[in-house]
Amino acid sequence: MKVTKTGTKGSQLSKEGFTQKDSAEHKGYAEAHIPARITETDNTDASLTKDGLLEQIVSRNNLNEAFKRVRANKGSHGIDGMGVDELLQYLKENGETLRQSILDGKYRPNPVRRVEIPKENGKKRNLGIPTVVDRAIQQAIAQVLTPIYEKQFSENSFGFRPKRSAHDAIKRSQQYIQEGYKYVVDMDLEKYFDTVNQSKLIEVLSRTIKDGRVISLIHKYLRAGVVVKHKFEETEVGVPQGGNLSPILSNIMLNELDKELESRGHRFVRYADDLLIFCKSRKSAERTLMNILPFIEKKLFLRVNREKTVIDEARRVKFLGFSFYSNKGETRVRIHPKSIAKMKTKVKELTSRSNGMGNEDRAMKLRRYIMGWVNYFKIADMKKLLQTTDEWMRRRIRVIFWKQWKRVKTKFERLKSLGTHEQKAWEYANTRKSYWRTSNSPILSKSLGNNTIKGLGFLYFSDYYRQVTV
Repeated sequence: MKVTKTGTKGSQLSKEGFTQKDSAEHKGYAEAHIPARITETDNTDASLTKDGLLEQIVSRNNLNEAFKRVRANKGSHGIDGMGVDELLQYLKENGETLRQSILDGKYRPNPVRRVEIPKENGKKRNLGIPTVVDRAIQQAIAQVLTPIYEKQFSENSFGFRPKRSAHDAIKRSQQYIQEGYKYVVDMDLEKYFDTVNQSKLIEVLSRTIKDGRVISLIHKYLRAGVVVKHKFEETEVGVPQGGNLSPILSNIMLNELDKELESRGHRFVRYADDLLIFCKSRKSAERTLMNILPFIEKKLFLRVNREKTVIDEARRVKFLGFSFYSNKGETRVRIHPKSIAKMKTKVKELTSRSNGMGNEDRAMKLRRYIMGWVNYFKIADMKKLLQTTDEWMRRRIRVIFWKQWKRVKTKFERLKSLGTHEQKAWEYANTRKSYWRTSNSPILSKSLGNNTIKGLGFLYFSDYYRQVTV
């Protein structure tokens, strides 16, 4: 988007005359990569043109709902530096002008702000953070497109769809394995969001959306560009991951693959760009992969990562952080070892003795992490894992307190206050054992017992798991 500076320091004036803040150094991505929750709305007729689809998108009710979603989702600022808390006032002052600009076809979206986040393999994922105004408009578009495309989407697609979740995808996979489809093609689409062919996507959209003004607006968002370290770069390919439109555009594009797989009679489960195709034998899986590759690469113009796309037994594959196993002829779900390792790394980070975190803050952050983690993985078999994890975590928490007490006199007083007999407290306070050995000795395992730690505000994995699985 071309901009010209006004006479007011620290502002820019777009072609439409809307004043927004200058771009600024980012303050972290702060959950801006989390798409707004998608919900079902009333049915919409995609064939409407004048007084139709675009008018529904910019209607007062739809824009108000979009604003509420963007505000609730929070997230980081775009290139103009405007925060979510400033959006309401901006829309009050400029909403009608903005709406008319979109209807007249004159609105030009701002480029997105590039943010890189680390991946598990050490590489980085590119996110494109739109301005909060563009997030609201994108959300308004998504709210109207969702009920249109929900009628077309496959029953085997679960990502970013209303009333569907990763749990549903895992349960469907579990069902297929139980039915004897024990081999999978674990498909890896290389840098999917960065490599989507925009012309193909527009072609697919145009089959359903007959209002050319809506197609044009979406195309403008695809071509809005990206700002990387204050330098503008064009976006001729890809869908910026991080905007409110990217989830539904991703599903619209990959629905073409879903329909092809269904027409060939395959059993599959897709969650966004994560795809498993289930087969009864390794040879069948090999044939399936070889036959579907030309469609993906030559018809959809997507890239398949040959090194990461694998054919294997379903029980050996990681899918959405889970894996599968057989117990007495029944297919069961468990947490993949890599997901467990990642969880322990996070707990280790939060219970580090040298991270400068206060105990109340530490307990709060641990509580939030545990609740989110358990809620996501609660459909897996993990009672024993959580028991051992709790024991290990409590030892680390005891070490933190023991180190904080430092001096012998402080240890003596604290142990006494926790109910240790004075003679024993003095004996324990003078121990020469290491921090880690002390954490599991009677010195702390009794004085800082499980209930005492819980009383200090710490939450245990096992306790919360029992709460959410009753």
